[in-house]
Amino acid sequence: MLSPRKVRHRKVFKGKIRGTAQRGSSISFGEYALKATSSGKMTAQQIEAARIAINRKIKRGGKVWIRVFPDKPITKKPAETRMGKGKGNPEYWVAPIRPGKILYELSGVDEEMAVRALTLAGNKLPFGTKVISKKSTL
Repeated sequence: MLSPRKVRHRKVFKGKIRGTAQRGSSISFGEYALKATSSGKMTAQQIEAARIAINRKIKRGGKVWIRVFPDKPITKKPAETRMGKGKGNPEYWVAPIRPGKILYELSGVDEEMAVRALTLAGNKLPFGTKVISKKSTL
């Protein structure tokens, strides 16, 4: 699973995911991309599951770029614990996703295969996504 080697703060505020993505909203590396259409949190497990789905579909035919990294810790208190006594310990890592963010990029495969692979990856995620192309809108 992806996680940061070192963080400035072990526990962070929950925050709100507002607005649209300003950075990382255009295709930079590949020909086809999976773009978020709504906001949400993407866990390290979901990033890995979508990556595996893409790689299995393209059968190592092309190159895949992951454009998100989980750098925000989510804490959780143990089960059957009384209220109070501070914040829980970090349990897993998430990447906050805004609408318009490019999640995965793909090149080296034909359009039909790329669309199928990225659609399959989008089905693993808890928010809306769409497949886009550098040349034309799909």
